[in-house]
Amino acid sequence: MQPRTAVASLGALAHEHRLAVYRLLIKQGPAGLAAGVIGGKVGLTPSSLTFHLQALQRAGLVNQVRQGRQLFYSADYTAMNDLVAYLTDECCVEGGACAPDCAPARKARPSKAA
Repeated sequence: MQPRTAVASLGALAHEHRLAVYRLLIKQGPAGLAAGVIGGKVGLTPSSLTFHLQALQRAGLVNQVRQGRQLFYSADYTAMNDLVAYLTDECCVEGGACAPDCAPARKARPSKAA
């Protein structure tokens, strides 16, 4: 990934509503969601939602597919993985043996017994 692409991706995510939309789409998988459903779930009017989805799309983070009169949006997982790889590809290269510290943190999931 080129630095300019990383900056565009991070810039697109650097807004509360766009980050919420993107996180919602990440959860949905490749099928994505219709624009109206996205707006309802994140509480955005259609015009605001369009603005934010276009920013994410220009950054290459989401895909758009038209089905009839509806627009469906989904996360571009390749772009997401490329961005994460770009951010972490040189983790600890000059700091010695810190590889475990560079591993992405995983949120603890509540146990089913709890």
